[in-house]
Amino acid sequence: MSPADCRCGLCCITPPLMLESIIQRAKRPSLKRWAEDTLAVTRSLREARLSATAPDPEPEMALRRRPEGKQRAVYSARQGQLLPGALIRPEGAPPTGDPAVDEAFDGAGATYDFLKTVFGRAGIDGRDMRIVSTVHYGRGYDNAFWNGKQMVYGDGDGEVFLRFTRSLDVIGHELAHGVTEHTSGLVYWEQPGALNEHFADVIGSLVKQWRLGQKAEDADWLIGAELLGPELRQPPGHAVALRSLKAPGTAYDDPLLGRDPQPAHMKDLYKGHADSGGVHINSGIPNLVFHRVAVALGGHAWEKAGRIWWRAFTEPGRMSPRASFREAAKETIDCAGLLFGTREARLVAAAWDEVGVVPQGVRKPGTRPGARTAAAPKQAEPRTTAPKQAEPKKAEPKKAEPKKAEPKKAGAKKSTAKTAGAARPKTAAPKTAARKAAAKPPAKRKPAPKPPAAPPALAARRPSPTRRA
Repeated sequence: MSPADCRCGLCCITPPLMLESIIQRAKRPSLKRWAEDTLAVTRSLREARLSATAPDPEPEMALRRRPEGKQRAVYSARQGQLLPGALIRPEGAPPTGDPAVDEAFDGAGATYDFLKTVFGRAGIDGRDMRIVSTVHYGRGYDNAFWNGKQMVYGDGDGEVFLRFTRSLDVIGHELAHGVTEHTSGLVYWEQPGALNEHFADVIGSLVKQWRLGQKAEDADWLIGAELLGPELRQPPGHAVALRSLKAPGTAYDDPLLGRDPQPAHMKDLYKGHADSGGVHINSGIPNLVFHRVAVALGGHAWEKAGRIWWRAFTEPGRMSPRASFREAAKETIDCAGLLFGTREARLVAAAWDEVGVVPQGVRKPGTRPGARTAAAPKQAEPRTTAPKQAEPKKAEPKKAEPKKAEPKKAGAKKSTAKTAGAARPKTAAPKTAARKAAAKPPAKRKPAPKPPAAPPALAARRPSPTRRA
């Protein structure tokens, strides 16, 4: 994989597999044409972005002093593809009456207010970056995307998809890609790319819930429900949204769109190369984890679950650009313990375990991260001490007895008479002698006093001087 492939060339809300399905299944030429045009434009934009960064939509603003606070600007491409287009509504201007312009303006403001109020972040880059949006992009363009510099919204074809500014969670989702680009920098490929899409889904859903004042158990947890056109609302098809955090794989099962391919468990992980390695597909796994954590913790999802995920995905030094699901599990469990304690950490760990993700290098959650590190050696001690207790048993029969048996040969002359009569098992005698020798070590040294008994013999020979006399 080249460095260009790792960069988030174009972060789109509509998965390419969905557009390809429309091209293959559409019976009406108009539906097929809209999908083909959208896919072609999106691919050309992505290739251009991979080769170079997107141009600054407002180069003149770089020469001015950046004002503090919320700054927005909405442009119109007027069904063209030149960005940013004509300025329609800058910050402070009243509503225009154009639904797409006003929805983009209000949605950007709601996302900024959410980030600032809940997480204390000043805009996309943390320094009150001006949020530039372009509406009415292309003709019948069935997508919305973040190109690294600004937001772009299509009007939809009016049959399968409606204008993409209708959904607040879509606006929050795309702007969250900008936050990721300025924080963790998750590459747009395979699992890190799926985490990139997952975090955008989380922020998009939380922005909508925060705006509506919903609790976790009351939210619909859908992404892009307002985008679906009349073609997807009528039987025999079934489509409720682009994705569902609550139930991955159930957002649609439609003759035109096909079946929602999102998995809900690691055993069903998509391993192909389409969709940049399945970034829109495999995001269903961590999406389900977040939903379960949010509902289990209760209350508003942004108060606890949102804070855990925000810290894990944006704090410097935590999530690496090529993070896997296992790394995401590790960081969210650690952040849950740091922010709230043991119960929350265990809930997060259980949610990851239910989808088949085993956190790599994560200790079992204790009361606090410090306590977990101290408890690890205690669990390891019994394993290391067990072989130490087994070693002495093997060391007992080591040739310690033969060394003690050496003195047996020295003192065996006196004991031969005693043991000759009782010479049954020959092996028993040295053992009993060895035990006696071990029990009475001083007794073996008693024969030493015999030399003093020699003086009487010497005394008998002392009269020899008299003989000489």
